[in-house]
Amino acid sequence: MLLRVVPGNIVDILFDAAGFVDPADKANLERELGLDQSIVVQYLHWIGGLLRGDLGFSYVSEKPALQEILPRIPITARLAGLALLFSASIGIPLGVISAVKQGTRLDYALRVVSLSGLSLPSFWLGLLILMASVSLFGSMPIFNPNPKRGPRHSRFIAFPALAVGFRSAALTMRITRSSMLEILRQDYIRTARAKGASERSVNYHHALKNAILPVITVIGVDAAFLIGGLIVTETVSISPALPAFWSKPSGGAIIQSSRIW
Repeated sequence: MLLRVVPGNIVDILFDAAGFVDPADKANLERELGLDQSIVVQYLHWIGGLLRGDLGFSYVSEKPALQEILPRIPITARLAGLALLFSASIGIPLGVISAVKQGTRLDYALRVVSLSGLSLPSFWLGLLILMASVSLFGSMPIFNPNPKRGPRHSRFIAFPALAVGFRSAALTMRITRSSMLEILRQDYIRTARAKGASERSVNYHHALKNAILPVITVIGVDAAFLIGGLIVTETVSISPALPAFWSKPSGGAIIQSSRIW
């Protein structure tokens, strides 16, 4: 709706790129694309095509949009899955520790880390991770059109997953901490402690089992966000438009190399 409300459309873009405007040809193209119809009719046509599996046509590659999307789904799904794994394996334990150590220096430090994860843009963090990898290891694989399973594939996808998963881990940690603090104030937790249960048993066997429910909900919502919002991170970290390999020469300055990973 917003794209239709703002001035201009795809026809204006195509004719501006061509450098000339023929009113007759422009009117014919708008009629062919259905842009001369009302917004409501255009929306109904789009919904009808979506139900048939027709996602439209790409004017960049001149191919159906579905043919452009399908080959890219596997790499995005693997990246999102690894980012979620990183998020859960890091965010949940740190959230529990932060709640158990409430008010301590460790709690404050973890809260600062979580706030940083929510504040740093993933594409900027991705660039920092690439630069740090080049500085520490001398090289960093960025793009491989045919990645193979194994250590090289894991290394290839781990860095962008780290950049994306850091934000998700920060959100998971804050939700886990808030949920744990609420559960730790419940009467049955005090009863378990009064019966002589160890702190480890109270925290992990009693509190965490109930505190994890809202965390799972947030992880599910975050999974949908990752599938639809990874394009920026993928462009920064694994885009074929970027050089296939960054390297650091003996002088210490970071340069772009033409070697292919």
